[in-house]
Amino acid sequence: MRSEDLDAIATPPEYSLAEEERDVGEIGDIVGFHVRLAHGTVYRHFIETFAHLDLTQKQVSVLWLVSDRPGIAQTDLARRLRMDRATTMAIVNRLQARKFLFRGPSPTDRRKQALFLTADGETILVEARRAIREHEAWLKQRFTAREVTRLVELLARIHE
Repeated sequence: MRSEDLDAIATPPEYSLAEEERDVGEIGDIVGFHVRLAHGTVYRHFIETFAHLDLTQKQVSVLWLVSDRPGIAQTDLARRLRMDRATTMAIVNRLQARKFLFRGPSPTDRRKQALFLTADGETILVEARRAIREHEAWLKQRFTAREVTRLVELLARIHE
């Protein structure tokens, strides 16, 4: 996004800081600084929105992907979510302990463990999707629909 496009985005008054609070000197020109601030703000809102569910972002992602691809192998899940195998195993173990998913034999490769949601996992995912819609609405209200599309494209360049 060009700087003149950014200047055109109106900041709602409740998000405005006093001029002296916004002045961070030269680091204000560092993209990574703004990415960190944006991530922190989005993460805090996510935590608030999901507090009643006691789920992390990664846990929700795992539940969602297992729902979309029942029988997915744990290694495939890790690769798609770009997480290391140890982290994925820990998340799957926690979700299994909470009876949100279970491991079973893969229907295509008996050497792999397949993941499936339980009825409780389906129920909590419905609630998590509702919370995500709320969280996304909060985030997207700062942008036009076109800007949201462009923002996703720009962010994808960083992580892909």
